[in-house]
Amino acid sequence: MTLEQVMAELAALGTEPIKRVLMKHGAKEPLFGVRIGDMKPLHKKLKGQQALALQLYATGVGDAQYLAGMIADGARMTRTQIQRWADTASWKMVGNTTVPWVASEHPDGFALACKWIDSPKESVACSGWATLGALAVMVPDEKLPVKDYGKLLDRVARTLREAPDDVRYQMNAFLICCGTYIAPLGAGAIATARKLGRVEVDRGETACKVPDAESYILKGRRGAPVAPKRKTVRC
Repeated sequence: MTLEQVMAELAALGTEPIKRVLMKHGAKEPLFGVRIGDMKPLHKKLKGQQALALQLYATGVGDAQYLAGMIADGARMTRTQIQRWADTASWKMVGNTTVPWVASEHPDGFALACKWIDSPKESVACSGWATLGALAVMVPDEKLPVKDYGKLLDRVARTLREAPDDVRYQMNAFLICCGTYIAPLGAGAIATARKLGRVEVDRGETACKVPDAESYILKGRRGAPVAPKRKTVRC
């Protein structure tokens, strides 16, 4: 399929009610309003078409950027391409999911994420914390820079309260990932969660809630000292 054909299909799949819901959660124009589930047939048809994924993302259309992340292979992208995706994410759902999907598959994912969390641009900082969390979920502990992750946990404890709302939300999610999936940091993550207590984030006019880190960590472990690593964080 060509870019024009895929964009036409996305436009046909979009609905005004879904578009209104997404915009209530922060999405911006241009946007068709396509349910993620309705993208699945396109995903199966287009998976692995790397050039098309890059074209879709470059449109700036929120639905197209999300689909691009579904079909792209982050390991085949250049560092420059991934940086461009972080810089041009149309809204936070893309920046917090699509960008971490591809960044966490790239050999330089950890380095990129560490750079991003220092960005003054809130959406890029969020992509950084989400990428760090994705790596914690997927990469075996023996291949993770665990000492660096410990320092990042200390940073969360020190700075989360002063971070912007969306960054604070992603830092809390990172804390949950560390406590759930990185065995050497399990106790430290629980201690950090208890030190921080309830994390407050303004979620606007939505019903979205901020997960309680300690309870989510314990739930994710399912009674084990640590949860098994996952092959992917993609949905």
